[in-house]
Amino acid sequence: MIPLLDLRKQIAPLRKEIDAAIKKVIDSGHFVMGKEVEDFEAQCARYCRVKYALGVSNGTDAIRLGLVSLGIKPGDGVICPTFTYYATAGAVASIGARPVFADIDQLTYNILPESVVKALKANKNVKAIIPVHLYGQCANMDRVLKIASRFGLKVIEDAAQAFGAEYLGKKAGTMGDCGAVSFFPGKNLGAFGDAGMLLTNSRATYEKVKVLRNQGNKERYFHTACGFNHRLDSIQAAMLSIKLKHLDSWNKSRMNNAAYFDKNLKYSGVGTPFVPEYTTHIYHQYVLRVKDSNKGLVERLRSKGVDSRVYYPLPLHLQKCFKYLGYKKGDFPVAEKASREVLAIPVYPELTQKDADFIIRTIKEFLDE
Repeated sequence: MIPLLDLRKQIAPLRKEIDAAIKKVIDSGHFVMGKEVEDFEAQCARYCRVKYALGVSNGTDAIRLGLVSLGIKPGDGVICPTFTYYATAGAVASIGARPVFADIDQLTYNILPESVVKALKANKNVKAIIPVHLYGQCANMDRVLKIASRFGLKVIEDAAQAFGAEYLGKKAGTMGDCGAVSFFPGKNLGAFGDAGMLLTNSRATYEKVKVLRNQGNKERYFHTACGFNHRLDSIQAAMLSIKLKHLDSWNKSRMNNAAYFDKNLKYSGVGTPFVPEYTTHIYHQYVLRVKDSNKGLVERLRSKGVDSRVYYPLPLHLQKCFKYLGYKKGDFPVAEKASREVLAIPVYPELTQKDADFIIRTIKEFLDE
């Protein structure tokens, strides 16, 4: 089986260093918000060229903390793309705010600025927008930020899938009011469990999130806000600090693998990823597109031992949990069409050329039939 991601191959060369780091945490007895967390935050801030980085429990909670720290309240509207993972809109709904969905660009799969403007004109009390940097490349942030400035919106970047990607020289997650990062194990930089990070250049946002993530207290047992238990574990921070040193080389390997697929699938009949000039693509997922239906190719790849999945088979506006928002089939046709046609294939750094060639051959054989 060729998996979408092989964490065992990634971790094996780092095992001794990781084991030593975990032992150090165990010996210290400081398991939550210890020195390892502070060190990792400093490393992430330097890496992203941002003033502040705050370790949190996961990427979803990073979005939630960003929203609350920026003053988003129950009943406020927050625009996000309908074609993304549940967590983007789920974080909005979790604080009592209202997800307001927008369609996507048919080439990049990122939020479509024209659809954002349409949503703003049709919905009152919208206070924020969450552009998602889907699959590993940045949304069109110039246009998003212009719209946000025009309509007075806060901007929380969902950089869960794009940690390390750049938009015109700026790291994903550093251009809006704040950025949310996920270190879920399957991400390009993954923890040994749940973990996340909030990025910001605002001192005020930094101070608010620092309190909110830790039960609302700045000093133990003295609570200045109704906060959350959204802290980062020391063991996760220690391990992520080790892996962060390798992230750029891993992302480069993903890019090389993607280039190999691009070259060999260019005239095969499947659509390969489109990357605009304004962004780099770190290929959290390498996503192909098959006209009309992805189902047959996914089934063929799996039957040949190649893991392939659809990200995402049902847009959020059609999910049962968001039925109360009143959206219906046909509201966002580009996203709905993408859900029927896209599929991801393995692109992880340790993928061998032999395996890549097998994947390419399997796809071409299917299409030739």
